[in-house]
Amino acid sequence: MKITFLGTGTSQGIPMIANNHPVCLSENPKDKRLRSSIMISWDAINYIVDCGPDFRQQMLREHVQSINGVLYTHEHADHTAGMDDLRPFCYQIGEMPIYLDKRTLKSLQQRFEYVFRKENRYPGAPKVAVNLVDDTAFFLDGVEVTPIEVIHGTLPVTCYRFGNFAYLTDVKTISETEKEKLKGVKVLVVNALRQEAHPTHFNLEEALAFVEEINPERAYFSHISHKLGFHDEVEKSLPANVFLAYDGLKVEV
Repeated sequence: MKITFLGTGTSQGIPMIANNHPVCLSENPKDKRLRSSIMISWDAINYIVDCGPDFRQQMLREHVQSINGVLYTHEHADHTAGMDDLRPFCYQIGEMPIYLDKRTLKSLQQRFEYVFRKENRYPGAPKVAVNLVDDTAFFLDGVEVTPIEVIHGTLPVTCYRFGNFAYLTDVKTISETEKEKLKGVKVLVVNALRQEAHPTHFNLEEALAFVEEINPERAYFSHISHKLGFHDEVEKSLPANVFLAYDGLKVEV
């Protein structure tokens, strides 16, 4: 199983518009971050987790020729705004399978009404096949997927475990029950927004404490803002099995 980090930035990306913070001005490619998303691949299968506003750019950069479906974590724009750019893949397969909870579906039906319309459809609009996700595990092309609920401030977010890999984004708190679903995970991805505390995201200290508690073999931090600091400097301060993800990073699980 291969994980490709399509984007590792927070909601406004790095560099942030109209911001002259030193990290935003960095020439290091690892300090330039599109909105957070991953592609998880096995055999000839590709699934996307979150389809944000940089989706088109990410697909072109990685030369992705086909995808088998999209899993959404929640409705915020940095995780969903790229839905219209599913069109080229829909031309290949017809309806694109999407996996999401009821609340996220309702939001997307309002914002992308033309995608979900049954009659008088615009001929070029993407087509989707809705698969509702709750707390029940399901299978995608032979791989077991376990939904994991985390809390993003007060908003529930559906994260996912694929076998021995777990992708958690926009976490501020997580219940003991949901932590049990992470038992034995070998590779963990979790958000680490910045150095200072934040009301809806783990900061670096909280992310490190969470990794220590879950105890995976390896952990990668994503959903990063410029306020975390320079990639190379922050990574030097991390434990030996913890890394900062960066756009384009590929990890084998």
